[in-house]
Amino acid sequence: MSAPLVDISSVSHRFGQHTVLKNVSLTIEPGSYTILLGPSGSGKTTLLSILGGFVTPSEGKVLIRGEDCTAVPPAKRPTTTVFQDYALFPHMSVGSNVGFGLRMRGVDGATRAARAREALALVGLATAFDKKPHQLSGGQRQRVALARALVVEPAVLLLDEPLGALDLKLRRQMQDELKAIQKRVGTAFIHVTHDQEEAMALADHCVVMNDGRIEDEGPPERVYARPATRFSATFMGESTLISGTVTEAKSGKITVTTKLGSLSQPGTLPAGSTVALAIRPEHLVLGAAAGAVALGMVKVSDVVFQGSFKRVLGTSTTDPALHFIAKVAAASAVQPGDVVAVSCDAGDIILLADQT
Repeated sequence: MSAPLVDISSVSHRFGQHTVLKNVSLTIEPGSYTILLGPSGSGKTTLLSILGGFVTPSEGKVLIRGEDCTAVPPAKRPTTTVFQDYALFPHMSVGSNVGFGLRMRGVDGATRAARAREALALVGLATAFDKKPHQLSGGQRQRVALARALVVEPAVLLLDEPLGALDLKLRRQMQDELKAIQKRVGTAFIHVTHDQEEAMALADHCVVMNDGRIEDEGPPERVYARPATRFSATFMGESTLISGTVTEAKSGKITVTTKLGSLSQPGTLPAGSTVALAIRPEHLVLGAAAGAVALGMVKVSDVVFQGSFKRVLGTSTTDPALHFIAKVAAASAVQPGDVVAVSCDAGDIILLADQT
């Protein structure tokens, strides 16, 4: 097995008395698109800053291409960073902006111009070479920033919430473009976001962060379908969470007892363990078309039309502290105030050990 492109080993970091990263270890493979996903304060931006050389960790090491880059400054490591605010020079042409990093590396003018034109063509802005940044749209300026980062041929491209300033339509368009560009150049991208939809659209490898730690990581399909923790189940998409206790464990099967009743699940947790049963909204069935596992009755509190589906919120009539989130067809007649049966299939229940 080949060595990882980036190897982050036991990294912790403190700002004064506040610990923002707690013993984080992560590997990044060549050519991958990795998303660092988490809420504000989770440590994702600090980790990206450490990768870029803007922050030196309090503890741990960062290896890039097998070399210790832990204390190497940004200009001397094989990374470049794209920021949310673009950081373009307004008085310089687009071509000069893109070639700026090459200029700092002593590349001659003719070569700079040729490589800048190639980078602009790569991001679909071949005709923008002589324009000024103010003549471009927000999405075009973001692509200029991307071209400027790629033109120096980094081993790793770091993106700090690069789409956060764009409107929804343009953000989705740029997601498609970013993924296509990354596939064309083959450079490893590490992208910070708090947007779960963005993470699922872009990532080959998704890293869910919370309170300075990695909660979960893997292909986004796996992280969504089989999250490892309660936090991952509710941050990487929505879930209904039902608390329970393992009351019997035998031969690879456990019985979980909840306020809605008992059910059997594959598992090896010992009796007495507290657990959560997570169910994704699209797997909850409302009304007469019952799934195999009955979950009681729900009083619908809100129905939100979202185009291709309706998002239904409700509260269990058995346990008022239990809130359900379901997705139903856009044509569904369900209304706030309705009391309906809710169920799911056994295979759609995700068993989570009770942890924070």
